[in-house]
Amino acid sequence: MRHSYDFVVIGGGSAGYNAARVASALGRRVAVIDGARRLGGLCILRGCMPSKTLIYSAEVLHLARSGRDFGLRIPVAAADMRAMHARKRRIISEFADDRVKQLESGDFDLIRGRARFVDPHTVKLGDGRRIKAAHFLVSTGSRVGVPPLPGLAATPFWTSDDVLELDFKPRSIVVLGGGIVACELAQFLSRIGTRVCIVQRRPRLLREHSKEAAGVVRQAFVDEGIEVITGTQVSAIRPLGHGVSVTFRHQGKTLRRKADHLLNALGREPDTSGLSLPAAGVRTEPSGRILTNRWQQTSAPHIYAAGDCCGPHEIVHLAIQQGELAARHSAGVRGLKPLDDSMLLSVVFTDPQLGRIGWRESDLLERGAEFAAASHPFGDHGKSILMEANYGYVKVLADPRGGRILGAEIVGKDAGELIHCFSTPLAMRATVHDMLRAPWYHPTLSEIVTYPLEELAERTRPADRGR
Repeated sequence: MRHSYDFVVIGGGSAGYNAARVASALGRRVAVIDGARRLGGLCILRGCMPSKTLIYSAEVLHLARSGRDFGLRIPVAAADMRAMHARKRRIISEFADDRVKQLESGDFDLIRGRARFVDPHTVKLGDGRRIKAAHFLVSTGSRVGVPPLPGLAATPFWTSDDVLELDFKPRSIVVLGGGIVACELAQFLSRIGTRVCIVQRRPRLLREHSKEAAGVVRQAFVDEGIEVITGTQVSAIRPLGHGVSVTFRHQGKTLRRKADHLLNALGREPDTSGLSLPAAGVRTEPSGRILTNRWQQTSAPHIYAAGDCCGPHEIVHLAIQQGELAARHSAGVRGLKPLDDSMLLSVVFTDPQLGRIGWRESDLLERGAEFAAASHPFGDHGKSILMEANYGYVKVLADPRGGRILGAEIVGKDAGELIHCFSTPLAMRATVHDMLRAPWYHPTLSEIVTYPLEELAERTRPADRGR
């Protein structure tokens, strides 16, 4: 093992591994330093993959319990938590083993240990070894945050990690938070048979998405029996003999909810506190989030950051793009372009799912940009009706002159898949007229996007492209 490198990555998750892979392919001397007990990163071990494995199992259970709606007799449908847990562990182990093989491939050095900076070009490991590099990438991810709510720190609570390891069905739980993790896991728990109450400080769920889309998800939750209380101010959290108590203000009243368990889903924070970043001249926000420019450079230009530790979005494909951009920029690759904010893609794996890409309606209004919008409900679409999937809508935003696609929002059945109908058109700066030249099979779910496209096509003129 060398002790001096061209490019050293701290953290071997999705951003770090892909950055190392790209840097190595560019001929750089590369090392990845990772001191986690188990290699793989948050997405594989404690995030995307285990949560979606369990969420899909709960969706199958929900459909089985809804058999009467489809003319079926299914006498008994229940969660076997030990079997679900075993299946999840088997699947995740396969993903993790593949990542370990990639990290141990020999394309770069893998150094096991925790690193902290001692100067701008040197990190020290726990065993005293010192590693020098011309360039560094910090990709240490995030950890569960514990905000200063009265009594929270003194009360036993679960995090998303704990929920993903459950091998039994909790009787009841209070979920603190209304973001993506809170909503996805709250519905999962409800569907396996847990009584769930969501207590959210903000006036609505899923604040990064539109009020209308979040409202559809909320209504689906309520219809499934989840208690959703938004616009709250928590005044006390206390442990009970066999559970917890959460007291809060809501609409001028003091309310209290008791449950066997408490889930802290109030967000994550950058995992950067042990890196001694000031020694390297790297500036952070008070939360520990690393400040970066459009090339992922920190305040120390030879040190880059990617993924959850710098944000601004905790999304895996963005973390990968950030890491790869940093690797190429550090190697002096010409012709690079920074990541395009107008191509932001996000999915929430509730049921109904929520997907959006490109500019939001609120973004365009804030910028004073002109746009045309059209939408169509799932409840008026043949395939979704026969699937008993009537929640939600598709909305498309376009330039009012030539009809160029500016963004799209889908809340409804398989929205996470359907939103990708707009990925390539948006990247190619296509118009609603371009999209309507493509064939759309009937009856399919994806066919629903043609209805707002047709409405927008009638209201815009196709650009002259020499055809």
